[in-house]
Amino acid sequence: MVSQLLGGIGLFLLGVFLLSDGLKTAAGDTLRRILVRFTGRPSTAFISGAGITVLAQSSSATTLATIGFVSAGILTFSQAIGVVMGASLGTTSTGWLISLVGMKFGIGKLAFPLVGLGALVRLVSHGRNAAIALAVAGFGLMFVAIDILQSGMVSLSESFSPNNLPHGTLSGRVLLVGIGIGLTVITQSSAAAVATTLAAFHTGMIDLEQGTSLVIGASIGTTSTSALAAIGATTPAKRTALAHVLFSVVAGLVAFVILPIFVWSVKQAEQSLGSQFGAVILAAFHSGFTLLAALLVLPGVKRFSAFIERLVPERGPPLTQHLDSSLIEIPEVAIEAVRRTLMDVAAEVLDEIEQRLRGAIPVTPDRTDAVLAALK
Repeated sequence: MVSQLLGGIGLFLLGVFLLSDGLKTAAGDTLRRILVRFTGRPSTAFISGAGITVLAQSSSATTLATIGFVSAGILTFSQAIGVVMGASLGTTSTGWLISLVGMKFGIGKLAFPLVGLGALVRLVSHGRNAAIALAVAGFGLMFVAIDILQSGMVSLSESFSPNNLPHGTLSGRVLLVGIGIGLTVITQSSAAAVATTLAAFHTGMIDLEQGTSLVIGASIGTTSTSALAAIGATTPAKRTALAHVLFSVVAGLVAFVILPIFVWSVKQAEQSLGSQFGAVILAAFHSGFTLLAALLVLPGVKRFSAFIERLVPERGPPLTQHLDSSLIEIPEVAIEAVRRTLMDVAAEVLDEIEQRLRGAIPVTPDRTDAVLAALK
């Protein structure tokens, strides 16, 4: 039972990684072009972030790329806030995919050919076709993993029931939110935490209140990836990571407040209809509270960004503000960061030469030293 659960989570994570990496490689520079082109307003940035995350099936990938783009000066901080909020909504699509397809139709065994076909095509092809094949194999592996997880949960449910977990109290809900955060931090994937929660709810191991509490925790816990990426990074990157954390906390608080009302409403609706909604109701809750939080924050995004800028003031040499070692992970962005830095340095040098030729200012060694340090 334990090996099935661990293996199911591991295979699911592997499937997500293969799918995400394959799609990112196949897309190439498309991600940067989309983000630069469709992030002019907070609303379009939000939609772009959500759409890219749905396609890549990884909010971490979108968030880390956004942090890199802000560090490189490709995106402004206000644009980045819209993108990371959209990424938070986009990542809820995994829950819909699992609950509507993976559990209702039990396509785990049907997904085996996708794994084999994807791996075979990957062996005999190159470039974009190989990346797409890798994504197909990852997609199939995700559903195989869901099947294994469900089998493990069915075995566990025979000796485990919702009564074994905190239930019906405020402290119990807080504890379950903490468990959801912990599970996401350990796996570094909110999708894995949500998939495990959906499988547990589907097999009757946990009830609706417990499931929604765990989903809230998974939503907050996903910020650990961006928080780790911001350590030692540039000021814009730290601001973007903090915006992601604060937005997720706001969304979690909104969800926690409406949780009792939501649970009561669902139970009333199920009694009236005489049927159960199933695991899809958890996916709906996840998307619902994330969208609600976004609607609350988006209208005041300028004030929100100004607040974060006060919390994380600009530090370090201004000429090298776009340079950050984490950008090496995205070569196109790293090159763009270097290009912008060289433009800033060149502008500084030319301005110094012009001022001296005019005799407008005396020789300023400090300014020259700053340029030399930036070039170095």
